[in-house]
This record gives sequence, structure tokens and C-alpha cells, in this order.
Amino acid sequence: VIGHPKYQESRRIAIFLSMPDEIQTDEIIQDIFKQGKECFIPRYKPHSNHMDMLKLSSAEDISSLALTSWNILQPSDDDSAREEALVGGGLDLIFMPGLGFDKKGNRLGRGKGYYDTYLERCMKHPSGKPYTIALAFREQICESVPVTENDVQVDEVLYEDC
Repeated sequence: VIGHPKYQESRRIAIFLSMPDEIQTDEIIQDIFKQGKECFIPRYKPHSNHMDMLKLSSAEDISSLALTSWNILQPSDDDSAREEALVGGGLDLIFMPGLGFDKKGNRLGRGKGYYDTYLERCMKHPSGKPYTIALAFREQICESVPVTENDVQVDEVLYEDC
């Protein structure tokens, strides 16, 4: 990931804080700050499909985040001091989680459509749609993933030995 050309050229990067069953993103987050890039993480709104990408000030900033009922660390609902990526300069790159992927870039998420609706919002931003990279285990690559017209394909799926 760290040697990927899209990562190298990106300045504003959104990345998920990994759950135990996902590709671990801690080292990538550390590198984002080490390279002087800007790092944004998701804040999901419960009972909706709305998600914002809010800016982290440092890798250590993660320890100040609240734990949600889904066991995900994220900025609290009343945290209005953080920049939302689309209010500012948009995003260059989004690293995306998922449960399954196919080689055509179709992604099976957790069913709420958070990333799909966020990418729709990105497309309306002056900076346009960011490049998207899904991070996967080889075991998550399927022959085909079922999709609907609301699903947005990822630009690239990275996994071991891809």
C-alpha cells in the first residue's frame, strides 16, 4: 500500500479504522502522518446511510475517539471542530473496507450503503470522485459479487498476491 503510486501522489486520504476481521490499517495511518499527508476517518450516523469523513490531527488522536455500539472508534456526534473532507478540499484517495470483492471492482459492504452514498456526494464536489482502493484478504475475493444500481465500483482491490 505504502509504495502504491496513487497513495504516493495523494495528499488527502480517507481510511477506515479497522475492525478485528479486516485488514489492519494502523501502519498505513502512521505512514500518512509520517509523510505529512492529511488523514480522514469515517463517522457513521446510526439509523441512516449517512457518513462523513472527518480529519484526524495525529495518529495518537485515535485514542480520544468514542467507541460506538458497533465497536468502532469514531469522532462523537457533538465533535464539530474537525474538518469534514467535502467541506474542505475533498479527497484524493479513499481506502475502503468490505466483506467481499470481485476482480471487476464490485464490493460487498455491511449493507447500509455508507460508502456508496459518500462517493455520490464526492462526485458533486469540485475536486470530483477520489480514487478508491479496497483492502482485502485473498479469501475475500469472489468470482462475482451481487450489486444494485446504487453500488459504486471501487477502482482497485488490493490483496495479497494480486
